[in-house]
Amino acid sequence: MLGAAASAGLLATAAQGQTLAEIVAGLKDPEPKPLPARAALTVPARPRVTVDGIIDPRLLARARAAFDRHRSRLTHTDVVGIADFSRPSNTHRFYLLDTASGRVSNHLVAHGRGSDPAHSGFLERFSNAIGSEASSQGGYRTGEYYHGKYGRSLRLAGLDWSNSNAEARAIVVHSAWYAEPDQIAAHGKLGRSEGCFALPYSSLQQVLARLGPGRFLYADKLA
Repeated sequence: MLGAAASAGLLATAAQGQTLAEIVAGLKDPEPKPLPARAALTVPARPRVTVDGIIDPRLLARARAAFDRHRSRLTHTDVVGIADFSRPSNTHRFYLLDTASGRVSNHLVAHGRGSDPAHSGFLERFSNAIGSEASSQGGYRTGEYYHGKYGRSLRLAGLDWSNSNAEARAIVVHSAWYAEPDQIAAHGKLGRSEGCFALPYSSLQQVLARLGPGRFLYADKLA
């Protein structure tokens, strides 16, 4: 119920020609004014990590494209392996890349005898054929550890048409006597595998510890 003062005020207003409905409407809270539009927040894009220049930028670009293409099939993306078979076997051409920092460690790695039939130390061709004893190009997903002919090793699964037979061919990462540095001192090159990524024993320990199952390995050769 309105008080006497309020009633008197209403009557006075009504006497000035306003209806009771108009008076009551004037007592309501005013319509809220829309808030001024806020400027959209600009989130700076995360800069691309600068990778140690030891890896050829052309090969790195190919590896990045393959990594992005197969990312959904990987469990871990913190470390990537890259084999640059453009380079001869007496050079450190197997890389472990830390994707957060861009730091790279490099290692020796042997290629398949079917890729280098004359044993020149250079990979001449790739093959995915069973029985070819050649290295295959493309992206791989690292699998589980196992103990084989050369001790503790790492299985691989091919992710591309060019290395789809990797599991059937038992292409893996392992250590081997013919991939040790003393082979370079004696012969100027490493020995050859049957298509596997054969590394020196000390390098393999780093690969097993850092690359491990569920990560990405890429092998290729620049023209």
